[in-house]
Amino acid sequence: MTSDSSRQAAPAPITEEVLALHNSLLTLDSHIDIPWPDRDDAFLDTPDRFVDFPKMQRGHLSAGCFVAYLPQGKLDTEGHKAAQEQTIAMLEAINRMQGTRNGVTARVCPTVDEIEAAWRDGALAVVPGVENGYGMGDDIGMLAKFRALGARYVTLTHNGHNALGDSGQPSRALGDPAAMHSGLSALGREAIAEMNRLGMLVDVSHTGRETMLQAVEVSSVPVVATHACVKALCDHPRNLDDVQLDALKASGGLIQITAIGGFLRPRAELAGRRATVADYMDHLDYVVKRLGVEYVGISSDFDGGGQLEGWENAAASPALTAELMRRGYDRSEIQAFWGGNFRRLLRKGEEAATAGL
Repeated sequence: MTSDSSRQAAPAPITEEVLALHNSLLTLDSHIDIPWPDRDDAFLDTPDRFVDFPKMQRGHLSAGCFVAYLPQGKLDTEGHKAAQEQTIAMLEAINRMQGTRNGVTARVCPTVDEIEAAWRDGALAVVPGVENGYGMGDDIGMLAKFRALGARYVTLTHNGHNALGDSGQPSRALGDPAAMHSGLSALGREAIAEMNRLGMLVDVSHTGRETMLQAVEVSSVPVVATHACVKALCDHPRNLDDVQLDALKASGGLIQITAIGGFLRPRAELAGRRATVADYMDHLDYVVKRLGVEYVGISSDFDGGGQLEGWENAAASPALTAELMRRGYDRSEIQAFWGGNFRRLLRKGEEAATAGL
């Protein structure tokens, strides 16, 4: 359980006790972007990539969800075709992030059993995902292609409405109205049913409030916000309010707190500074106190805008465990945050697909 969740004056020290606990865990980050165009540098210790395999090894980050991210484009035949082609190309690039090079072994792991087997074998686990349902355009059949390439979730929207539903941040550049579908479109509801059938989780990060609440009701599998924060602590359209958090709990869903400073504290408060690991944990604490330990976890959005003072890249991941320990969480709780809860949800998706739901 938590003790004092107030912000600390100095980072929690990374002691031998912290490292012993951290290094014994299967740690998973549920949202990491990949560079695009692909540079084939995941096995290299790169100067400008926040997550590569050497950094994962140094920070004992066992697994990561690497996503094919597409910015929102025009909702026309040409735009959809380009989005579909790029999403497939990015998923294929993620699938090439495996093998043994430079003393590092990585595997693409589309199931929880494979993630856990990789961890036992000392290999890094790469879990593919898709950020922005724009990648399927208006073709439901694309989802099966994504799943065949290992994708475990699709973020329904990004910044801008798409054919599936309304975004929490309409695109001025694309001329978006405040709402286009009043939540999910009919296609969006069909897409959720197909994702349930395929064993892919429905990711409600970036969605509008009504889109999110409708997705919770429509999905036969609990939904996840793979990279989001708490609106009560930072009033940003990307963050989830208490009604949304309560809906997640009622459905058995999950919010993975993300490391983007402007979602953690108002930018006026940050005044040009980075948010800290303590700011991040204030959001996690809030969810624990409101919902419980099993409804929250860790994500970074590294290489997609995420970065904190004290958690600058994957190599610094023990800093989160240090802060969690300082706040009084025990081993089982820390394991739940570091991917245990997310793996449980992935497994629910697999079980639903097997059962034919």
